[in-house]
Amino acid sequence: MALQIVFKHLNPGDLIETVVYTLIGLIIFGLAIWVMDKVTPFSIRKEIEEDQNTALGIIMGAVIIGIALILAAIMR
Repeated sequence: MALQIVFKHLNPGDLIETVVYTLIGLIIFGLAIWVMDKVTPFSIRKEIEEDQNTALGIIMGAVIIGIALILAAIMR
């Protein structure tokens, strides 16, 4: 019953808009990580996976959270 109420008020335009914003966000995330990989003089993947560089992992996580906050503010 509750599921019918949710779908009753669902606008197809909203669904398309959500998918478009999701794709834009994923593309921007991918570009940001690609730029970070190209800017650094070392291999981020090697540092985190093989050398177990926890500090770099924390920094990358913080950058990803920062990008997510910026994207959320822009799309609001």
